[in-house]
Amino acid sequence: MAGGVRIDKWLWAVRIFKTRSQATEACKKGHVTIGDSIVKASREIHVGEVIKVRKSPITKSFKVLALSGKRMGAKLVTDFAEDVTPPEEIELLEMQKHMRWSVREKGTGRPTKKDRRDMDDFFEW
Repeated sequence: MAGGVRIDKWLWAVRIFKTRSQATEACKKGHVTIGDSIVKASREIHVGEVIKVRKSPITKSFKVLALSGKRMGAKLVTDFAEDVTPPEEIELLEMQKHMRWSVREKGTGRPTKKDRRDMDDFFEW
């Protein structure tokens, strides 16, 4: 493609979002940036640009290697996008996964007997 591809279409094609409407919504909410500027869903991207996508709790960064407007298989994604997320962000995600055990979600009710035993085993020194 000579000119470029819409950013929402590219984010969907390289499987960063499950649907194109989710990619469009993320752009509308300001979760997608290029450089330090928030982009609209209709912005055309070009090869070499770095796109930052904020997916709670981290911000992932992707470098555009090639353009495509059509959804592709997961094995082909590496030819079109390179994940350049800093290691600090990935560590934050790992830490978040481990912290999930210590906090119960609000509204999930009381722990069951098995949940209580699992928590006791986990917090036992």
